[in-house]
Amino acid sequence: MSTPTPLTPSRGLNVVHLFCHADYDVDAEALRTTIEEATLQGLQVVTVAIIGAKADVCFMVLGENLWDLRTFQTKVQAAGFNVADSYVSLTEVSEYAAGMPEEMLNARLYPTLPPQGMNAFSFYPMSKRRGDVNNWYALDYGARAALMGQHGTIGRTFKGRIVQLITGSTGLDDWEWGVTLFGAHVDDLKECVYTMRFDEATTRYGEFGPFYTGLVGTLDEVLEATAG
Repeated sequence: MSTPTPLTPSRGLNVVHLFCHADYDVDAEALRTTIEEATLQGLQVVTVAIIGAKADVCFMVLGENLWDLRTFQTKVQAAGFNVADSYVSLTEVSEYAAGMPEEMLNARLYPTLPPQGMNAFSFYPMSKRRGDVNNWYALDYGARAALMGQHGTIGRTFKGRIVQLITGSTGLDDWEWGVTLFGAHVDDLKECVYTMRFDEATTRYGEFGPFYTGLVGTLDEVLEATAG
């Protein structure tokens, strides 16, 4: 069997969120082996038990080689999970992050997940509006940078309660960004998103896709909750 040439971003990591329903005949041992092999390859796999009917489980996977993520998806499906929805994106550094210390930039490009003690999970995609009245892309850079500066100031008030990873997906998926939130408590997620919606960059220019909420756990914890 030939090994394809690795496909990697010039910097940062590939990210895929797989939102799955569990079949009646889930092969837990095969899934366990898949995650162990992925980890040995350098992938990060976050397992989440999803609340509600949209999905049973989320596998959030980060890694350098896109082929490895594709192989992981295939093995997850072979183990008895049907992908109901997915999101493809890349870790990135915002164009408005000029002057940020290298340590902070690397934390965005090469995060270590999941954050300890933050087992409440939320994911949603979003884009900036291109309306006739409010068009984010018609603003000049200075105006956009000022609005995002205000946005970041509000977000930093949740330090210690929320860890946020914003990944870029323009040209890769249906929305422009994927937002993954990890919280110490479920109501921290709710308060963060609610508070940020009063920010001008969000109020005038934010558009949101479906939300997925869940509980970060070990594979055994997630399997017990979702596959019996």
